[in-house]
Order: sequence, then structure tokens, then C-alpha cells
Amino acid sequence: MSENQTKTLAAPKAAPEQSIKNYLIANARQYGIYLALVVIVLLFQFLTGGTLLKPNNFVALFQQNAYVMILAVGMLIVIIGTHIDLSVGSVVAFIGGIGAYVMQSWHLNWVLAIILMLALGLIVGLWQGFWVAYVGVPAFVTTLGGMLVFRGLATHVAGQSIPVDPQSPFVAISTNFLPNILGFWGPFDGLSIVVGLIAIVAFVYLQIRKRNHNLHEGLQADSSTWLGIKLAIGILVIGYATYLFASSGNESAGGIPIILVVIAAVVTVYMFVLNRMVLGRDIYAVGGNRKAAILSGINSKAVDMKIFLNMGLIAAIAGIVDLSRFASASAQAGNGYELDAIAACFIGGAAVAGGVGKIPGALVGALIMGVLNMGLSILGVSSDIVSIIKGLVVIVAVAYDLISKRRKG
Repeated sequence: MSENQTKTLAAPKAAPEQSIKNYLIANARQYGIYLALVVIVLLFQFLTGGTLLKPNNFVALFQQNAYVMILAVGMLIVIIGTHIDLSVGSVVAFIGGIGAYVMQSWHLNWVLAIILMLALGLIVGLWQGFWVAYVGVPAFVTTLGGMLVFRGLATHVAGQSIPVDPQSPFVAISTNFLPNILGFWGPFDGLSIVVGLIAIVAFVYLQIRKRNHNLHEGLQADSSTWLGIKLAIGILVIGYATYLFASSGNESAGGIPIILVVIAAVVTVYMFVLNRMVLGRDIYAVGGNRKAAILSGINSKAVDMKIFLNMGLIAAIAGIVDLSRFASASAQAGNGYELDAIAACFIGGAAVAGGVGKIPGALVGALIMGVLNMGLSILGVSSDIVSIIKGLVVIVAVAYDLISKRRKG
């Protein structure tokens, strides 16, 4: 082969830019979720007379629904691996009860209590993963039993309730803001504005880099027009969110809630694991076609064990967040959390058959659940009607996914 021929083969072919119409058709499911979130937010903003998106309510949206955003990340990985976990709500209650007990009765330092709770979450994941991966008990049955076992343990540990010292830094995790190290710039928190500007710059950089990478590798890339539209919408959304965070709180405290940092850390770590690590590739492979994955040399039992180990850890983080928010553990904590997390995943595009799903989608699904919770609460809708509405949203989301797949053949 001549030198010129080698150069020709090595150079990637420039791919044609994808038109806006073709891009939207190819990604209709993904952008449909974002559109649904916008429509629901605007609907409740109208119905509540503008109350939903007041700065303090916007912060409360994250503080009150952090549990579903965190649990949805772990549940998505479980669903991608073709499993389900019905026990996470009970595990949250059990781990929260243990955390409150050791801080109240043993006077354990809150940092050590958090470490203990995380370790306990891993032990729970180890227990459930063993039955699923190495004994072969279906995850539905294993976690159904786990739901009863851990709810019973939570009731035994917490009894009626165990309070946590409201002055403890532990409570600040879900209720306080990052320190105002840059002070207030007029009515706005300076740190929030700086973080918002950094987020805008990072968003623009990543979008442009992704497009250039696709063009260089000969992959389909956004047209320059569509890229401009995406950048304009993204900057508008991040800018408005920055304004809401910066103007939240009061004259002495406000801005970015600590819980948002926890959520961002969880999402960032697990996006890296799923998209860049071998474990993420193995989870998608096992979920997409288990037999083919085994034939290709993937240890599917080890993958299943890691999936449930991870779910135990995520449930422990949610337990910490939940205990911090309520400053009290109770036997009834976490009721229905597993359903909210599962619903968020399916709304966010996870496939019922497994193998498909992305963390940003699950996060948007969790936000939709959060907006429904908050919007209906502001409107004073009773809990039974809230359950009916949320159930119908899940059914419609899954039906839309199945109908879309049938049309694609």
C-alpha cells in the first residue's frame, strides 16, 4: 500500500451536516421528554398564578425532590440491566433509622454516621445482589421480599420516630445553602452568578466540541443552525435558573442549595461510569442481550452483583438526604419512593425490556415528577388525585415509547 493510499484511509471522511428536521425526527423521544417538562412547567406556572417559579419555590423543588433525582440514577442502572428494585423506599427508611439512632443514642459524630450509613447501604446491596446474581431469584421477588424485610427493620429501629439535633451540620445538607463567599451583589448571591456563568461557558464549549468531534470522525453532526438554536435555548434556561437561585433565600443566606451540589455530584459520577467506563458498557451489553454478552466474555453475574451493590449505595445516599431534610427518622419514611424512582426512569426514556436509558433522561423524568408533586401541592390537590395523575403520566410515557418502537419496526 502506497503512502498516499495510507493517508487517504487514515483521514476521516467529513460527514454531511444533519438537517434540523431529520435531527428532530431521529431524536423525537429524547426531545419529547424535554418538551413535556417545559409544557408541564408552563402549565403549572399558569395554574398557580406564577407561584411555581418563584425563587424560593424553585429551590424547594430540588430540596423536596432530591430523593427521587438520586434514586432515579440508581434505578435507571437497575432497569438497564433488565431488573427492578421495589425495596429502595424501605431501605431509605431503614438506613435513615440507623443513622438517627447512632447519632441520638450513641452520640456518634455526624460524619462517622454518614460513613456508617453508606457502608450499610453497600451491605444491603450485597445481600440483594447475592440472591439475584448467584442464586437466580428474580429481582422482582428478591426486592419484594427486601421491601418487607427492611420496612420491618425500619419499624423496629425507628419505632414512632427518632429526632436528629436540628443544630447539627447534618441537617444543613438538605436545608441550607452554600456559604455566600462572594457576598450579595445587590439582591443577588454572587456565588450563584459566578457558577451560572461557568455553567453557560461549559455548556457552550461542550456542545461545540461535540459537534466538531462528530464532524472530524465522520459522524452525523448538528447543522450550524440547529447548534445555534440549542445554544440559545440552553443559555436562556441556565441563565433563568441562575437568576432564580441568585435571588432565593433572604438577606443573610441564599443562592445554591447544598443538596443541588449532592445531586450534581451523583449525576456527574454516574454519567462518567455509564458512558466512559467498562462497567457501564457491560451493563448496557447485559441489558441489551444477556446471552450475547455472556458469549462475548462478560461475567453477567458479576455485573448483576455490581448493579445491586450500587443501588444499595444510592439508597443510602437518598436515606442520608431524607433524614437530613426531615431531621427525624420514622418507620413510614420512604413510602412510595421506589415507585417515584421507577416512574422517573420510564418517563425519562428507559426501555421496559432493559438495555436502553440515559441519566439525563431519568433526571428530566424526576424533574417532571417533582413539578407534578409541587404544582399539585400548591394547588391543594388531594394525595389520591396526585397518585392518579402520576400513574396516568407513567402509563402514557411507556405507551408512547412502545408505540414509537412499533412504528420504527
